[in-house]
Amino acid sequence: MSTWFITGASRGLGLEIARAAVAGGHTVVAAARNPDALPEDLQRSGRVLGVRLDVTRGEEITHAVEAAAGRFGTIDILVNNAGRGLLGALEEITDAEARALFDLNVFGLINLTRAVLPGMRAAGHGKIVNIGSRSGFEGEPGVSMYAATKFAVAGISEALAAELEPFGIQCMVVEPGVFRTDFLDASSLSTAAHRIDAYDGTPAHITLDWAGTANHTQLGDPVKGAALIYEVTRQDKLPGHLYLGPDTLDRLQAKLDRIEQDAAPWRDKSAATAYDDAA
Repeated sequence: MSTWFITGASRGLGLEIARAAVAGGHTVVAAARNPDALPEDLQRSGRVLGVRLDVTRGEEITHAVEAAAGRFGTIDILVNNAGRGLLGALEEITDAEARALFDLNVFGLINLTRAVLPGMRAAGHGKIVNIGSRSGFEGEPGVSMYAATKFAVAGISEALAAELEPFGIQCMVVEPGVFRTDFLDASSLSTAAHRIDAYDGTPAHITLDWAGTANHTQLGDPVKGAALIYEVTRQDKLPGHLYLGPDTLDRLQAKLDRIEQDAAPWRDKSAATAYDDAA
């Protein structure tokens, strides 16, 4: 039995991961901005501790981690799931909008991880599961700032995996495609307040139109996605990346093809930029 600490646990993938862990016999710290919003099945479970947590608030991180340790002793698995999206062409997004997004999606993840790591190092084991996005390996029009945060999550995760290996701690980034959650609702997705009409009809604003029509019709099943995340996390060895969903796999192949197309014509000249030691 392990103790899972899951942020954004009141809905979406976070909720379904929590349910999978409880069904597997584990204890769960279900962290949410409003723990009263946790579904009744979690609130009634004796294996679940609901805690109030806005990951952008340092004092709430401290209290939540202390409450988890007080109730269950250790945190064995941290799932950094809390986050939100932001739509708009880069030119339309203000500094305030971009910084608020990074505060939640990146710095919230960093600060919570910092708070949990001392306990994991003392225990000599632990797993960190960061929920990224397919936008973490492929930038797309209309989601530049969101992609920037998820590229950051992917990079942090890869570095953490190497940094923490000597302590017996593993790290994995999950990169889901579009799943049928509330992520495209206004409660999870913002649109840049400043709209520039020149982008109408261009890819950046076509993404805005897509988000409005795709909500709750997405291809991915969050119960199946969470079940796979749970299954993989329970393995002895985590992969560095878990590419989640058929659309993610399709876009991953497109990205790999594009990398080769970009590299191939310039490979020889790129290699020739090194000093010539024979000279």
